[in-house]
Amino acid sequence: MHRGPVSPAPPARALILTCEHAGAQVPARYRACFIGARAQADLASHRGCDLGAGWLAERLAQRLGAPLFRARVTRLVVDLNRSLHHRRLLSEYTAGLPADERAHILAHYYHPYRERVGAAVAAGAGAATEVTEAGSAPGLVHLSIHSFTPALEGAVRAVDVGLLYDPARASERELCRRWQAALQTAAPGLRVRRNQPYRGVADGFTTALRKRFSADRYAGVELEVNQALVAAPSPRRRALAETLSASLLSALSVPAPG
Repeated sequence: MHRGPVSPAPPARALILTCEHAGAQVPARYRACFIGARAQADLASHRGCDLGAGWLAERLAQRLGAPLFRARVTRLVVDLNRSLHHRRLLSEYTAGLPADERAHILAHYYHPYRERVGAAVAAGAGAATEVTEAGSAPGLVHLSIHSFTPALEGAVRAVDVGLLYDPARASERELCRRWQAALQTAAPGLRVRRNQPYRGVADGFTTALRKRFSADRYAGVELEVNQALVAAPSPRRRALAETLSASLLSALSVPAPG
């Protein structure tokens, strides 16, 4: 889903938002794959989608005045944040389907989403590069919004907000450094970590886009938020969304080094 801008974006930097795991919808064609209590439980859990991430993406898009691309089909049908070669591109519910059905899933859900976002990145990066080519800021900043479980395999994650990026790209590294500093100033108790709880160069959509666009045209950052903070409606999650958007605007207001 594409959402148009609500208010002006930061003037010196183009910005788009995506949320690859925003929903847990199952297309009618594949509902037979998800019959049974276990499948329904998986769909309702963090396996079905990134709990709270869709809401957060909508809120940030509104506050930042940026376009949003949001996927509603569950990643248990196909994971739009994985490369075609990734072993978890399809889940156990769809990996065993006949080859023509697997091809249908890719043709109707995976490729259209990634192509739409790729086209928007290309257009935004090209247009913004003309404005910022005299400086060192990337032409476009892509914020991919996710959430993670508070604990994994029994280990509690001591992270509230993770900023994932490629350390080899100076513009991404500096943007995340500035964003972390702005977040910690605005909310001193918030545990903000860089490249936690995952590595920013692991297989993902931003990693794939970095292979297509140079660092002077594109900066890809994955925002990972603890589901304990965003999975359920609360004043705390609304305040966090406001803090995230305001601190990102602050970080974007200063050009990053090339």
